[in-house]
Amino acid sequence: MSHWLDIVVATPAHSSVAGPLTYASESPLAPGQLVRVPLGRREVLGVVWAERDDAGHLSAGQAKSVAAVLDGVDPLSSGWRELIGFTASYYQRSLGEVALAALPPQLRELGALQLARRLKRAAQAGQEPAARPVLPELSAQQQTALLAFAEAEKPALLFGATGSGKTEVYLRAAEQVLDAEPGAQVLVMVPEINLTPQLQSRLHERFAHLGAGRVVTLHSNLTPAQRLKAWLAAHSGQAQVVLGTRMAVLASLPGLRLIVVDEEHDPSYKQQEGARYSARDLAIYRARLESQRLAGGTAQAGGTAAPCRVLLGSATPSLESWQACLKGRYLRLDMPDRIGAAQGGVGPQVQLLDMGLQARGTVLAPALMQAIAERVARGEQSLIFLNRRGYAPVLACHDCGWKSQCAHCSAFRVFHKLDRSLRCHHCGHAEPVPRGCPDCGNVDIAPVGRGTEKLEEHLSELLADLRRPDGSPVRVARIDADSTRGKGALQSQLTQMHEGHTDVLVGTQMVTKGHDFRNITLVAAVNPDGSLFSSDFRAPERLFALLMQACGRAGRQASQGGRSQMWVQTLHPGHPLFAALKRHDYPGFAQDELRHRQGAGLPPFGHAALLRAEARTQEAAQAFLREVAEAAVQAGLPGGQRVVLYPAVPMSLQRLANVERAQMLLESASRPALQQFLAAWQPLLAQVRAQAAHRSLIRWAIDVDPLSI
Repeated sequence: MSHWLDIVVATPAHSSVAGPLTYASESPLAPGQLVRVPLGRREVLGVVWAERDDAGHLSAGQAKSVAAVLDGVDPLSSGWRELIGFTASYYQRSLGEVALAALPPQLRELGALQLARRLKRAAQAGQEPAARPVLPELSAQQQTALLAFAEAEKPALLFGATGSGKTEVYLRAAEQVLDAEPGAQVLVMVPEINLTPQLQSRLHERFAHLGAGRVVTLHSNLTPAQRLKAWLAAHSGQAQVVLGTRMAVLASLPGLRLIVVDEEHDPSYKQQEGARYSARDLAIYRARLESQRLAGGTAQAGGTAAPCRVLLGSATPSLESWQACLKGRYLRLDMPDRIGAAQGGVGPQVQLLDMGLQARGTVLAPALMQAIAERVARGEQSLIFLNRRGYAPVLACHDCGWKSQCAHCSAFRVFHKLDRSLRCHHCGHAEPVPRGCPDCGNVDIAPVGRGTEKLEEHLSELLADLRRPDGSPVRVARIDADSTRGKGALQSQLTQMHEGHTDVLVGTQMVTKGHDFRNITLVAAVNPDGSLFSSDFRAPERLFALLMQACGRAGRQASQGGRSQMWVQTLHPGHPLFAALKRHDYPGFAQDELRHRQGAGLPPFGHAALLRAEARTQEAAQAFLREVAEAAVQAGLPGGQRVVLYPAVPMSLQRLANVERAQMLLESASRPALQQFLAAWQPLLAQVRAQAAHRSLIRWAIDVDPLSI
């Protein structure tokens, strides 16, 4: 007798087989069971989603059979499947695409026998637990925050200044959960794993007493074997603390009781390919699901259970989370003061330098250079922040006007002096610097603007005559995506900084967050004005967060007293954003931004989605968008009366890797109406594409709650 099963496999969001497929099995299989099934000429990994009463529209001879059952792995829980179902539905992707993307890639390649061997080796791993570490004494504000969080019945936002001790609150909250329930699991999320080495180290040290394999990391930089091992440890419950990036929010964690989202405002939590989900938002939803499941299970048993809770943390929260606190949906926990060595101050003094008053062509104002020189003389360190890597953003010929335009993108290729290359930071295309202008032959082509590579060179020249207290030359270093490509390069450079071998560090946003530089007393932002008047409504929010994060790298020791400073070079020193920065006043900044957003109906007061289209020509991409918009109007889709469709326009980066890109903005004051409309629109999108003259050349995707418009 055959048993009929709905099984999800990895299929594209807009394919004809986007939903579960029906397969036959000789024996019943539980929902969530991992299996291998035939798909076309391949054999692929699948997840049993439900058992069916019959084969549906298939005849008994048409239905294919399950090829193998990975019975060494426990079925994925109903809570995990519900989370995946919500993610696929809300972000308008296929169920199989989301489900299989959440599983480690190597799991799709291993057979049942290979997997059994992996599980056996993992189970045999020893546990020589270390002694429980001595815990540091908590400050009064840390104690207050922990007590309030322990009693919270809703998500909590830990609004703490940089240096206020948020990490210790995370660790204590995790300890309380693990001590209360032996099988509990904690998920700690970070925006980028490579930028938070201190947190990774502290988690391993704090929970070493739990035994080997109890703390694991999950992120895309792991090898396939490492990622599989960590996922299996989390899925089996062996790992009790999981540190991960946004992908970890979809990991299988059957004992999940606490989710910590560090730097919850960071845009890296939003996936930009495939299912464009927000890991922060899914963390909130997942905790609610787990709490409901726990409450239902204990109610049947006649008891009560502690819920699964969420702790968001940031010195500059997202405006969505801040508004949720104002509305009472989240509990706000304030920690405004720095603690420990940096106790007694809210942050460095902010100095604004009006570059309009400087000599033309000035890169670093004389007053700033004097301040840096004073730090060098005292043996202190400085951090110079410029969020643009490379030597110069463009190479140009001043005779004929030629510029280093990328042949494949609507962007310029960046000049990298170190390897004499022109490199597109969007598609990756690189070429050697030409000997002369490709158009007129002029050999005097020159860099325009500056990046971190040029700034490092310029600083080295300006500081060449200075000496450190020991008489040695000043050392200038650079940390960005180019200087840290090699394995271990980032950690090596950070070690040089921590050990005092670097006097002045030049870097991109990589160095502004997650690092505890103890000897930095000066931070300078060289050119932050580009975000002040951007067409992207979120640009000021991101800039303020970035500058506050950079500011927090300075003055982290009490002995540095009032000497710690944040310098900002700007042509607009009177801008309200800088006024709030001088006061270290995030609440004031947030109040102004929320007022502007409310007046314009922008998030968090309104809801948005983008329909993006890619084609060989811009005309074809925009034509597709216009056709699907017209089809939606003619069909009278549900929710359509409450959704505004704006005209199709080119994306800000119009051409990428020889592909033309356009987009259409959808807005609504009602999230349910927007979701209803998008779900009903999907079949029309597929239908219009199928009828397009060049349908094979058109790709489209929906981005719900986009970060930039």
